[in-house]
Order: sequence, then structure tokens, then C-alpha cells
Amino acid sequence: MSKQELLEIAVKAADDKRAEDILALNMKGISLIADYFIICHGNSDKQVQAIAREIKEKAEENGFSVRRIEGFDEAKWILIDLGDVVTHVFHRDERTYYNLERLWGDAPLENISSVLNP
Repeated sequence: MSKQELLEIAVKAADDKRAEDILALNMKGISLIADYFIICHGNSDKQVQAIAREIKEKAEENGFSVRRIEGFDEAKWILIDLGDVVTHVFHRDERTYYNLERLWGDAPLENISSVLNP
């Protein structure tokens, strides 16, 4: 499977758990860590954990390995390292505070609208 398919699997998993303001940044040529960063948030600790759990499960079901998950117990900012795709699942307040979209403002947005539920 391709990096693009992994991106779509992770975005759909986040969307299925009602993650809000899901963005996918194309980090090619900007970051050596990954080709795509997904940024989204939930409104409670339980929702943030549910989003992260769903991303992990869907990636593994489709044959992708999860390299690392950080911050799951605290549920304020969970980082899911899928290799070519790194997902940042924030609690709403933490997302506003860290404002990663501004930090990586030079990264182009990927069009993920076809994956999101209307």
C-alpha cells in the first residue's frame, strides 16, 4: 500500500470517531520525519483516546505497523507514528495552545475532502 492510502486510512479513522478540524499537511521537502502530518482534535480525553485507538487499529488492519504512540494516557496530545504519516491528535485546548498549523504554515494542505464524511 502507498503513503497516500495510509494517509486516507488514518484520516477516515479519525473522521469516524468525530475528530474535528482534520488537516493533512504535505511535509515532503519540509520534514525528514514524515511525508504527511495529520492534525485533528477531540473535545474530551476519552474522545482523544478513541480517535488515536481507531487510527492505530485501522492502520494495523490494513497491514501498516505503528512505530510508536506517545501521550496516550494523558490524552492531551497523542502522537501516532505510522512512518510516512504522523498523526497529532489533540485535546481542543492543547491544539489551540501549540498551533502546529502555524508552525508548519509553509506546508501545503492535502485535499482530504473525498475521505471525510459529509
